Order: sequence, then structure tokens, then C-alpha cells
Amino acid sequence: MRRPDSNERPPGYEPGELPTAPLRDVIILANDVSFSIADAKVLIFSETAKKILYFFVFAWVIIHFSSQKFVIFLEFTWKFSIFAHENTNVQSMSISKTEQTFVDVARKLFAKNGLEGTTMNDIARESGKGRRTLYTYFSKKEDIYSAVIESELERLSEKLDEVAAKKIRPQDKIIELIYTHLNMIRETVVRNGNLRAEFFRNIWMVEKVRKKFDDDEIALFRKVYQSGVKYGEFDIDNINLVADITHYCVKGLEVPYIYGRIGQGMSDDATRPIVRKVVYGALGKMLDS
Repeated sequence: MRRPDSNERPPGYEPGELPTAPLRDVIILANDVSFSIADAKVLIFSETAKKILYFFVFAWVIIHFSSQKFVIFLEFTWKFSIFAHENTNVQSMSISKTEQTFVDVARKLFAKNGLEGTTMNDIARESGKGRRTLYTYFSKKEDIYSAVIESELERLSEKLDEVAAKKIRPQDKIIELIYTHLNMIRETVVRNGNLRAEFFRNIWMVEKVRKKFDDDEIALFRKVYQSGVKYGEFDIDNINLVADITHYCVKGLEVPYIYGRIGQGMSDDATRPIVRKVVYGALGKMLDS
């Protein structure tokens, strides 16, 4: 790709009339339709910074430029706006990927060494990124820990969404949601090794992070109950209240379920008929229907 010659003159300019070098170079680059991102080396400003830059440069151009030169500047502004918009999208995707890398690395280190045994330097080194980059996304280790919890809860939320999307009867779906919740929570804690203690030791921090997940799950229960009432499977007077109770009952079972204290020695298949009886009785469903 051709690199513009620094001696080139855009149309309408006479020797000795060029503006200062930086603006001259930018106008020459903008006048070359085929310039590349690497050649242009244009800094992507935030939206506010770009507006301020445009204002001052625009005012300077009006004062110093002739009408023909002003047209060239407008052409550059248009090209630069498109360029900045496209690359801002690319940059945001890159940021998301980098942040997720830090979260994934931190989770593995927390699982191996625990929260106290892991430092910000460990995370930066293991991720292959610099400390400065790490601190751009997370100001302290607790912030990464919260992000790890959010990431794990997102996995659980996706699984629950998959169950909610299944084409099965509401009476079967509610049982499936309960077992999916408990099994995913247990899997999450077990697979995170030394981090599992932090889930229970820092319970208030976990509760703060998981609020959105709790709200989303309650909304899923409501949706299933609404469908069940519509098709005559459940007899529920207050769907919102029953959805809240269901969520917090299941949530209260998490710790004993993780430690295997519920239905000791029994498989999920063996416990399901009993769980159905309890749940359906609470929902006003006839067991023989």
C-alpha cells in the first residue's frame, strides 16, 4: 500500500502556504483514499475528546483556510469520523477479550492458590500482560474476585436459560430448573479448588455480586409458573410470591447439597420422585394428573 510522500501537496496549496506539519501530514493522508490504519497512526479519542478536538481545529481552519482548503478539511473530517467509528468497535471487542483473559487466569490461580495466596503480579505474569494493563481493568484483587464470581454465575445463568427454553411441560421444567441450579452450583464450587472456601467465607461479597443472577432466576420461575397456571398444571394464587419462595428455598439448599448432606447415598434419579411430590404439593398440582 502506497505511503504518502511528505513532499506532496494537496490540491489548492502553493509552496510556502502549507499549514503546520502535523495538520499538513494528516490532510495529505486523508487525501489519499487508500491510507491504512498503520500508516495513518491516528489516535482514537473518546467521543468527548474528539468533539473538543473538532471544535478547536474547525475554528482554526475557518480563520486560516481559504474556501478550497476548507473543502479538503471537511473531506478529512468525514473520513476520520468513519475511521474512528470502525476502530472504536474493534477496540471495544479487544478490551472485552483482554478483560476475560484476566478473569480466566485469575480463576485458575484462585482455584490453585486461593484468594490470599494469589497476587496481582501473579495474575499479570500468568496472563502474559503487563501490570499496567491489568490495573487498567481492575484496581485491586477483590475486583477480579468479583469478576470471577460474575463469570461463574453467568455460566449457571446460561444453563438455566437453556432449561427454560426447552419444549417441555411446566411441571417438568420447574423440577429441571431446581436440579440444574443445585448441580451447577456444586460443579462450580468443586472445580474451583481452593477458591471454594472463599465462597463461604466471603458470603456477603458473593451475595452482592449474585444479586442480578438471583433476580434473573426468580423471573424464570415466574415465567414457568405463569405458563403452568395458564395450562392448568398449577394452582397458584400469587405467582410472584411463590417464585420468590422457590428461589430462596433452592438457594438455602446449596451448601448442604454441595456437601452431600441431602439424600445421602441417593442418586438424582432416586430423589426426583420425592422432590416432585414436595414441589407439586406446594404448587397445588394433583400428582395423578
